[in-house]
Amino acid sequence: MAQTMALTAERRDRAGKGAARATRREDKVPAVIYGDKKEPTLIKVEKREVTKLWNTGNFMSTLLELDVEGEKTRVIARDVQLDPVRDWVIHVDFLRLGKGSRINVMIPVHFINEDQSPGIDKKKGVLNVVRHEVELKVPASDIPEELVIDLTGKEIGDSIHISHVDLPAGAKPTITDRDFTIATIAAPTIAVADDEGDAEGEDSGEEAAAEEGGEE
Repeated sequence: MAQTMALTAERRDRAGKGAARATRREDKVPAVIYGDKKEPTLIKVEKREVTKLWNTGNFMSTLLELDVEGEKTRVIARDVQLDPVRDWVIHVDFLRLGKGSRINVMIPVHFINEDQSPGIDKKKGVLNVVRHEVELKVPASDIPEELVIDLTGKEIGDSIHISHVDLPAGAKPTITDRDFTIATIAAPTIAVADDEGDAEGEDSGEEAAAEEGGEE
């Protein structure tokens, strides 16, 4: 399961665009904590720390213990605003997580044992990933880091559906009306193109040899 990361913050006194700009001039990111039937709390966090978390690629599925001037709260990022030009984090909405909370989280998919897949290893098939992430409803205290899919024995033409995945205890897909596809093993296409290219090359070579022979 994903580890809980610590993040410190300070309270903000004012909302609004002017106050947010002033916060950013301090090299901090304005943010808000909401949810769990409590009043929203305006906060600001260190830009460097938020950027570090954002750059992991897992910020939106990372459970955080937010220390606001000594008061600790479990949260998860629900919305992140980026600067349209520089791609910096400029605002974060954190969801407050109460005891027993269940949340929807996008979980990355990781494939293993490609060398044990006859379709990929021996027949040079291609792993076609339809979903790099899967949205699951999970207990807030048990957010999985990834979904691991074993490709052992997979042949060309095989499809991997969500029903084929061993989900963590308590986790359920948010899509429930169909057994959706996560990946397929497709037939190779590059090899065919290479064969055609080789055939064309051989024909060209034979024609050139015939022309040279004619000149003699």
